Amino acid sequence: MKRAVSFIALVYALALAGCNTMYGVGKDIEKAGEAISGAAKK
Repeated sequence: MKRAVSFIALVYALALAGCNTMYGVGKDIEKAGEAISGAAKK
C-alpha cells in the first residue's frame, strides 16, 4: 500500500512539474512572437 501511495504521489509531482514547464515555454514563445510583431510594425 505504501508503494502505491508513493507511486501516485510521484506521478502527480511529475505531472505538475511538466505543466509548469510547458506553461513557461508557452510564455517564452508568446514573448518572442510579440517581439517579432513589434519589430515588423516598425
